[in-house]
Amino acid sequence: MTGADHETDVAVIGAGQAGLSAAYFLRRAGLDFAVLDHGKRAGGAWQYRWPSLVLGKVHGLHDLPGMALGTPDTTRPASEVVSEYFGRFERAYDLPVRRPVDVLAVRPASGDRLLVESAAETWSVRAVLNATGTWDRPFWPRYPGQESFEGRQLHTADYTGAADFRDKRVVVVGGGTSAIQQLIEIAAVARDTTWVTRRPPVFREEPFTEDWGRAAVAKVDAAVRAGQPPASVVSVTDLARTPEVVEAERAGILDRLPMFDRITRTGVHWPDGTERPADVILWATGFRAALDHLAPLHLREPGGGIRMDGTRVVAEPRLHLLGYGPSASTIGANRAGRSAVQEIRRLLAPARSRTAARMP
Repeated sequence: MTGADHETDVAVIGAGQAGLSAAYFLRRAGLDFAVLDHGKRAGGAWQYRWPSLVLGKVHGLHDLPGMALGTPDTTRPASEVVSEYFGRFERAYDLPVRRPVDVLAVRPASGDRLLVESAAETWSVRAVLNATGTWDRPFWPRYPGQESFEGRQLHTADYTGAADFRDKRVVVVGGGTSAIQQLIEIAAVARDTTWVTRRPPVFREEPFTEDWGRAAVAKVDAAVRAGQPPASVVSVTDLARTPEVVEAERAGILDRLPMFDRITRTGVHWPDGTERPADVILWATGFRAALDHLAPLHLREPGGGIRMDGTRVVAEPRLHLLGYGPSASTIGANRAGRSAVQEIRRLLAPARSRTAARMP
């Protein structure tokens, strides 16, 4: 015995798209496993999306393995539709999801095991499939004067809808899809809006294709294989010029400004002396991988990334990161779950063979 509260072959940390995909393939492989999810209900990060993000505005949602989403009402909030879908999936395949469980640390243990720790329980495992995503680590850039701003500052993770911005002067910071969606919603009710990005946005006219997707994945894969932090999605895929975007461009909503150099008590300031008053600053500046619980494994390279070979961490072969780097998409998460479980089966095969040989 290891002294842990539970023993199993594999711990899956996170029950979003990547975690559920991994659990499906673990079930098919006949391995013992536990899924540890800190959400209060099924749905992964989707359960926290803002209510005005209806399913029809979501792009790139891929079916989980073995169960199609079907044809749900596209006018319903994505948070509701996807949470219901993930819940059905968990029940259909009898997945051993435990929630809410906040994993605080993963560390080396005796023999060939890793120890997964929460505040209340521990799990002794032979492998970990980490699928914690990014939602819990919103990225807030730092600018001079930020603490002195007398208005409201919030992140995309805090956004619940445009109503809070009625008659306000709003600065939206960020060049991603979420920034554009929220800016367009806010502009309909705000007193005025200002859109600010670090780089000029690049809109793509042609529809998304498999070749486009493969090229984007290849760029991210090359970075993580070199131990670099994965790039943002927008930096490798560009933005889609949808009919909604075209309309917003015509209305002047997407007249982008470069980044300001500091924040004042009442607004933002640029190096040329230009100032814009603001009541609210919305930081639509993305997220970072939620991997703090893996710190005891000392995985970071000098540049801050984690060197990867596919989904496997080079420095710790018992650990796979799903939804990290090239697998950070719904279709990529499915493929990552399948390939990670194949590797885990090979990793565990000698130990399982020895256990079987010792049985009478």
